[in-house]
Amino acid sequence: MEGYCVKCKAKCEIKNGKDVLMKAKGGKQRNAHKGNCVKCGTVVFRIMPNTPAK
Repeated sequence: MEGYCVKCKAKCEIKNGKDVLMKAKGGKQRNAHKGNCVKCGTVVFRIMPNTPAK
């Protein structure tokens, strides 16, 4: 999976990625994928679409 590294200023592969929940407005939570940049090792996030409630 790819994410945008702010330090490298380019898209990069996410190494050691895992799915996490981030805080959002109104006490809600957002799905995200968190890992490290392959080139520089900086933490990289990719916000994923929320799954619809059933």
